[in-house]
Amino acid sequence: QAQLVDSGGDLVQPGGSLRLSCAAAGFTLDYYAVGWIRQAPGNEREEISCISEGNGNTYYSDSVKGRFTVSRDAAENKVYLQMNDLKPEDTAVYYCAAEGGGHCLGPSVYGEDYRGKGTLVAVSS
Repeated sequence: QAQLVDSGGDLVQPGGSLRLSCAAAGFTLDYYAVGWIRQAPGNEREEISCISEGNGNTYYSDSVKGRFTVSRDAAENKVYLQMNDLKPEDTAVYYCAAEGGGHCLGPSVYGEDYRGKGTLVAVSS
């Protein structure tokens, strides 16, 4: 069964780092655009990053630009989100989404052919 599994969320202190993973099973993630979306309690979802198919272009929202980096590992069939200098306002459930057209619309994917269930990132001292 084709699916995305996101993982790597944890409790971290302000200024700390985490790396989230988005693993694909049953399909080749390299052919898809992959976006990272987050949603904090009581807030609307925020699309924060996208990487286009292959070793493609990367895009970030202003809220994470310069702190977060999205990358692919085709051999592992995964996409990663490296998050540095984390702030309390980064606290949210993060999930990845894959779209088969392969292209990003800024930090957003055009659609969600597959979506992970989410992983919680909590930034607190």
